[in-house]
Amino acid sequence: MNLPKLETPKYQLTVPSTKKEASFRPFLVKEEKILLIAQESGEESNMIRAMRDIIVSCTFEEIDAKELTAFDLEYIFLKIRSKSVGEDAEIGIKCSECETSHKVKIDLEKIALSEVKPLPKKIELTDSVGIIPQYIRLDDMIEMAAIKDQGVLFTKTIAATVQSIYDETNVYPLSEASEEDTRDFIDSLNREQMGKIEKVFNSAPKLEEKVSFKCSSCGAKNNHTLSGIESFFV
Repeated sequence: MNLPKLETPKYQLTVPSTKKEASFRPFLVKEEKILLIAQESGEESNMIRAMRDIIVSCTFEEIDAKELTAFDLEYIFLKIRSKSVGEDAEIGIKCSECETSHKVKIDLEKIALSEVKPLPKKIELTDSVGIIPQYIRLDDMIEMAAIKDQGVLFTKTIAATVQSIYDETNVYPLSEASEEDTRDFIDSLNREQMGKIEKVFNSAPKLEEKVSFKCSSCGAKNNHTLSGIESFFV
């Protein structure tokens, strides 16, 4: 017996980092199961993997996960979620004065990604040595989420922001360098040089939405800026 097949609507989105168009559908029960299992694990890396797999499935594999940046993941998943479970969401936010929790309704469709600015082609560290920067990729984000040691995490974050290192004669892709060589290079940076690299990941686009409410307990006026995908699932 052949059961009838259910049709799902299609929508369009633009991948922020590449500006490529892609079709997508709402996630289905099978994807909700993937999310539920990941949430039950309590591991951030599992949640990111689940979001990645859902994005690939719900965009009919038009999107290559290896091309995605961390902010692509946040933006695309929010778009899929808004069409899957509703465009309105209630977010729990505490009053800044008395910490009374309030439910604030937001429109997920109106949440914007901060401006995606082109990265500099290179960042000079000395007269002869510099780096070619990149936004943190999705694969690096998954690896970083599983790291517990703060020192190791710091090194990985810096390394994920560097595509290549160059000098007067060669360009050295960091993906081809050993962990030891990568760590030694990062450990040799001074404060000024580190600051130049930190600007790259600090300037990465984020999901942002400004919300305001008056506390029902103390009457204080609250103005909050929600930032990052975790803010929209509280």
